[in-house]
Amino acid sequence: MNLTLRIWRQSGPASDGSMVTYEVKDVSPDMSFLEMLDTLNEDLIVRGEEPVAFDHDCREGICGACGMVINGDAHGPERTTTCQLHMRHFADGDTIDIEPWRASAFPVVKDLVVDRSAFDRVIGAGGYVGVPTGSAPEAHATPVPKPVADAAFEHAECIGCGACVAACPNGAAMLFTSAKVNHLNALPQGAPERESRVLDMVGQMDEEGFGGCTLAGECATACPKGIPLFSISAMNREYLRAARKGGRPAG
Repeated sequence: MNLTLRIWRQSGPASDGSMVTYEVKDVSPDMSFLEMLDTLNEDLIVRGEEPVAFDHDCREGICGACGMVINGDAHGPERTTTCQLHMRHFADGDTIDIEPWRASAFPVVKDLVVDRSAFDRVIGAGGYVGVPTGSAPEAHATPVPKPVADAAFEHAECIGCGACVAACPNGAAMLFTSAKVNHLNALPQGAPERESRVLDMVGQMDEEGFGGCTLAGECATACPKGIPLFSISAMNREYLRAARKGGRPAG
């Protein structure tokens, strides 16, 4: 198939950007979206033009590195990562708009690449468990009931791609932060930092400049790993619990 691509091009963080139109021909329906962009970049290089910069790594839907807004949808029309989106979901002659994640906390580095290090700082604020020094503990020394393990694993599936932020009309990071908080707070190993974790991670999230959550629900709809919307409510309960225990004033 032949496609028209309208791609956001921006040479650097301080530069102005704009949509640039490209024609891509003989695209196989079995190509992934990133393979299609590879084809475009090969043509641009042959023509002596600057290739389009975009984030990617494993290309297996695992690492969360890839991410772009395709025709207004984070990751595109299917509920999956961009690298796992295939061209059979488009039709011959389609015009496709491709933009970077749009959020003040995710500044554009170049073209479709954004700086998502804000997520790293949120995790660094409390996404860990205390581990005593010495030999490794026995693997089954702390029993974890299966419902608790299942709940923790459901939240641990978050890959930190940022689709929730890009899809949110407010640019909020509540779904991401709640997944990281609830993953560890559900487990007995996470109990010692339970209060400080939620207070510190939410505090860091606010400091990074993410927008406020109004439970629009777009985040859960766009999440390729299906993190549920109730994760946000669960984190809000954790936050209120921690604040009432005297960790620090709420708000």
